Amino acid sequence: MKLRRSRLLAVLPALVLAIGVTTAAPAAATPTVGSGWNNFSCKPSARHPRPVVLVHGTFGNAVDNWLGLAPYLVARGYCVFSLDYGQLPGVPFFHGLGAVDASARQLAGYVDRVLAATGAAKTDIVGHSQGGMMPREYLKFHGGADKVNALIGLAPSNHGTDLDGLTRLLDQFPGARQYLSTLTPGLTDQIAGSDMLGRLNAGGDTVPGVRYTVIATRYDEVVTPYRTQFLDGPGVHNVLLQDLCPADLAEHVAIGLADGVAFHETANALDPAHATPTTCASG
Repeated sequence: MKLRRSRLLAVLPALVLAIGVTTAAPAAATPTVGSGWNNFSCKPSARHPRPVVLVHGTFGNAVDNWLGLAPYLVARGYCVFSLDYGQLPGVPFFHGLGAVDASARQLAGYVDRVLAATGAAKTDIVGHSQGGMMPREYLKFHGGADKVNALIGLAPSNHGTDLDGLTRLLDQFPGARQYLSTLTPGLTDQIAGSDMLGRLNAGGDTVPGVRYTVIATRYDEVVTPYRTQFLDGPGVHNVLLQDLCPADLAEHVAIGLADGVAFHETANALDPAHATPTTCASG
């Protein structure tokens, strides 16, 4: 029994660190209004009439996950906002660990706040990892379909992950899955075959009236197999980075944090009427 417990303690940290890690170090504070990011006085322009809400991944937060993409979008004239969600008591900076449905309710309240401040009728959402999947819970179950024009997912965990088979180790330790679920339900909700994912994907991947874009990389080591990220249904555009730039080596973290090809394709998805070709030189 002692040996089994020691093996369990060795496996659980690996799972916790692997599912959706998005950043290397916590930022010190929320971006200031002066940065143009999270500026609740921002009013959308005629060119970009909808605010953009950025949704971080597991272990991410409203700052670190978006140090690249938020300024990129602000510089292109968007009103950009980001939220923290899925916080656990006593765990600063590293969020997205709470149950996905509870996180979707937090997103619902935040979107309402953004729409009220900007006067816009709808928003666009860009999410990384869990942040690309969790908004679908909001769209399907918490009234988001009437308030969201487009959802762009960067390496989203839409159908869960097997972490290249690592999640199957949980079944070798009785009680391990329940233990992890109790501590960090946001992790076990993302394991392929979870009850949450079964409910979310039942009856189809999409809801009417929302445009969906999925941007994936074949080098993703967290949401695996990478093709499980893609969606099926009307209004879906699935993109593989390496189809646009074969030399792009971005993996799970880089696609959300720093990859210029992914950023350019995100901008195209937000404004398809003015899309330009995405190449290896994009950024």
